[in-house]
Amino acid sequence: MSASKKILLNESEMPQNYYNIQADMPNPMLPPLHPGTKQPIGPQDLAALFPMELIKQEVSLERYIEIPDEVRKIYKLYRPTPLYRAFELEKLLDTPAKIYYKYEGVSPAGSHKPNTAIAQAFYNKMEGVKGLTTETGAGQWGSALSFACQKFGLSCEVYMVKISYDQKPYRKVMMNTWGATVIASPSRNTNSGRSILEQDPNSPGSLGIAISEAVERAATTEGINYALGSVLNHVLLHQTVIGQEAITQLEMAGDFPDIVVAPFGGGSNFAGIAFPFLRYNFQEGKNIRCVAVEPASCPKLTKGEFRYDFGDTVGLTPLIPMYTLGHTFVPEPIHAGGLRYHGAGAIVSQLLKDKLIEASAIPQLECFEAGVKFAQTEGIIPAPEATHGIAQVIREAQKAKIEGKQKIILFNLCGHGYFDMSAYQAYFNGELQDHELTEEELYSGLRELDTPVAV
Repeated sequence: MSASKKILLNESEMPQNYYNIQADMPNPMLPPLHPGTKQPIGPQDLAALFPMELIKQEVSLERYIEIPDEVRKIYKLYRPTPLYRAFELEKLLDTPAKIYYKYEGVSPAGSHKPNTAIAQAFYNKMEGVKGLTTETGAGQWGSALSFACQKFGLSCEVYMVKISYDQKPYRKVMMNTWGATVIASPSRNTNSGRSILEQDPNSPGSLGIAISEAVERAATTEGINYALGSVLNHVLLHQTVIGQEAITQLEMAGDFPDIVVAPFGGGSNFAGIAFPFLRYNFQEGKNIRCVAVEPASCPKLTKGEFRYDFGDTVGLTPLIPMYTLGHTFVPEPIHAGGLRYHGAGAIVSQLLKDKLIEASAIPQLECFEAGVKFAQTEGIIPAPEATHGIAQVIREAQKAKIEGKQKIILFNLCGHGYFDMSAYQAYFNGELQDHELTEEELYSGLRELDTPVAV
């Protein structure tokens, strides 16, 4: 490898297609169910929320789906994104491991989220939709969709989880700058929000609650569709530009990963970096470990159950076969707001059930400690969500040192933390703590479920 630690691609080397892992999975995922009839849903059941092209992508078994020229044109504002070798972090850890990271924080919104926001806005615009509504946790997804809607002349209404709305005011300003309306959730704008506030007037909110509000608005407002930033198959599909670029960049470096790591909220971050590498496991018999890293305070992959559950709190969405803590589960108000989601995408859940990927849950303080180490060595202050991936990388690098093995580790640095300074300030002030879930907190939401068991 050259003396530079940054590996760049030309625009011509940006992927022409999205990679659809459904074409290569050993076992297909189970079908989503209608929330009322509990029967498998068809395309028309989703037509009130999504344009038909995205519905087709949701169920497609084609290995590659072409990226529209209009989407690639906007991608070129920030793609291809750089791949870095983390020499300074390796030196600090005194590890034989090679650590690479794909940096998605160079996008206009500062994260990987525009990869799907731009595509979703385009497909909605092509079908005559006038505006989109959505939810957001930490604000990364809301920022991305606001940017994408502005590019295609669509209105944008964002329901932002209340605790993040209060913690991250500049994310709201960012969305406003791109023309979006931002509402703290739960709100009194919707029946869903009002019902939650009646039960708990001081609710900090959750992604599940915000989804309920956004879905309700889309379903009851003419010309408005819903857009989701994670979980669904078409969203994960769009993010695979990340891993495809990383494959080309690592080839230029003369390396190939033993371990691929990414933070996990609903699945888009992990899928984006990991799915293109899992193809090598499925097609060529390689044994790349792909590790999804979630907060210890919201451990759906590591302590949840694989069963059908709603994607939202109120129960407006289809039932998805997922690892879940129950749709009524409200996580602790940790600063990694984008990871505070009760469930996991169906594809990721099936892969975990089949033991084709791994999951890890890490406490908040270890994650921030890892984030500070990364900032002090590599110079980029990571988003709180991204620190979960870094913490797992440090664990893997330390294990490589103990074993004396030169592992090659790749992780997705999904976004910068420059709008998250209050989180770092709280960490430095000693105001953050690790939350240990009690059995009652962990399983009360699961015990309340009366949805079908996924088998």
